[in-house]
Amino acid sequence: MSGPPFFEVERLSLAFGGVKAVRDVSFEVTRGEVFAIIGPNGAGKTSLFNLVTRVFDASAGDVRIEGRSIARVARHDVVRHGIARTFQNIELFEGATVLDNLLLGRHRAPHGGFFAQLFNMPSVRRAETLTRERIEDVIELLELAPYRDQRVAGLPYGVRKVVELARALAAEPRLLLLDEPASGLNPEETHELGYWIEDIQRELGITVVMVEHDMSLVSAVADRVLVMEQGQVLTIGTPAEVQSDPRVIAAYLGA
Repeated sequence: MSGPPFFEVERLSLAFGGVKAVRDVSFEVTRGEVFAIIGPNGAGKTSLFNLVTRVFDASAGDVRIEGRSIARVARHDVVRHGIARTFQNIELFEGATVLDNLLLGRHRAPHGGFFAQLFNMPSVRRAETLTRERIEDVIELLELAPYRDQRVAGLPYGVRKVVELARALAAEPRLLLLDEPASGLNPEETHELGYWIEDIQRELGITVVMVEHDMSLVSAVADRVLVMEQGQVLTIGTPAEVQSDPRVIAAYLGA
């Protein structure tokens, strides 16, 4: 890893009563990196994401993006710090169209004050034009044009996963958190997802941190991998290094 850390987690912990879901986790991610987090079920991976995005309040530790702490910001303000995420279970408005769901992803973009919107001033029209342009860019990138005006509820599962990814990208994040993006996808869809993650990194310059179980995807796109076990960091290394680490093998298969 080269360059200063873009995203930092320092000694982050989460306890539910006497149960420690996340224990003293620390790592750094460089700008433009694809960083994967893996581990057995119950290792604390999604809990870690929920700490970063302020779904949970940390028991201890800090989270920083470009050196600025976000560990105590309001939950609805996390996106304003350039962070967007997807969820392990798809969280979309199923009664709305794909386009409407993507437009919701632009809620952090400025659209003028109350009176500016009331009188439809030029600044509001310019902001709306920019929003539409950004949405169309995302639709083109993820090949969602055939589904633009369809309701989410009627779409195949794999397409809905892509729509959730698109909604996160609509927020124009600097840091994208993907929680098991390949879950429920077939091998062909997973392979295509890998290309999109590479495009997101290379073409859009977005730093990606993903929780994932599919090691074929991790091996294809991740620069480095953090392995968690029982809420703690077991090791960090390249995909090849962690897959050959006896401690990782023992964590997944048992000693």
